Formats: sequence, structure tokens, C-alpha cells
Amino acid sequence: MNLKECHKNAGLQKVLGLLIGIGFGFCLQKGGVTSYDTIIGQLLLTDFTVVKVIVSAILVGMIGIHIMKSFTLIEFHTFPGSIGSSVIGGLLFGIGFGLLGYCPGTVAGAIGQGQMDALLGGAVGILIGTGLFAHFYPVINEKILSIGIFPAETIPELFHIPRWIGVVIFILCLSGVLFILQMLGL
Repeated sequence: MNLKECHKNAGLQKVLGLLIGIGFGFCLQKGGVTSYDTIIGQLLLTDFTVVKVIVSAILVGMIGIHIMKSFTLIEFHTFPGSIGSSVIGGLLFGIGFGLLGYCPGTVAGAIGQGQMDALLGGAVGILIGTGLFAHFYPVINEKILSIGIFPAETIPELFHIPRWIGVVIFILCLSGVLFILQMLGL
């Protein structure tokens, strides 16, 4: 079965999504980022475990996605971003992250290891927030999300560079971040 056939099979997509999600949650848990203390340490800039795990995941994912794209195994489905959506999304994410001590990915991992605060605060908060967003989406889309539409959908498009040049630049920059954090002992 090839990827195009997988794309047409909704049941298989759900099973693969579940398995990949379980694997990602396992990696988050083993990386220590489902721990409330680790996340609070990140917010207080005393423990950079979260940054290291997420940057590593971005590097692996970015390389994998672009390799699959190069072999035409996948297509990108980008969406035009905006200043309005970035500000609102960042504020909502930051408020939830700061109040609860979990982001959506780590809240799922924390629920998986049985943490009640993640289940009651995180899952309930995600459901309420999703419901409110869906209800108010027409107004939010018209009044906020359309403010300051970005001139390109991807960073390589913005700078008019080949996709792989952008990938290499990001690999070097993110690897540099990891190296600096390690050298500083953070």
C-alpha cells in the first residue's frame, strides 16, 4: 500500500494517527516534558529540557517531511498566516501554558500518565476553548485572523529561496541553539 492509498483510507489514517500520537506521547514522557516541574522550570528559564526536546522534534520532523516531499510522497497543504492569528494564538497558548503548566501536546502525555490536573484542567480547557473558537469563528476570522496577512505561506517563499536552502539554514540555526544550550549547561 502506498501513501496515496493510505490518504484515501480514513480508517487507516485514524489508526496511524493514534499509533503516531502514542509514540509521540511516549517520547514526550521519556523526554521529561510531561512533568509539571520541568515545564514550570522552562517558563522560569531555569530548565531548558522542553526547548531541547521540541527543537529536536522540529529538526527530525522537518527533515523527514522534506525528504518525503522530495520523493513526491506527500504534498504540502499550507495556509496563509497573519499577524492577527499569530498574536491571538500566541496569547491563548501562553495563557493556558502559564496557568496550567502544560501545552496541548504535553497535556495529552500527562493525561496518559494519569495526572488529574492535566485531565481536569487541560482536557476540559481544550474542549471549552475549541467549542468557543468554533462558535465565534466567523467573527474572529473576519475581525482578527485577517489582520496583517503574511505575504507568503512559507519562509522559503518569503525570501525567494529554494526550499532545501531554507531547510539547511533552519537545521544550522536550530542545531546552534541546541549546541549553545548544551555549552551553557542549560
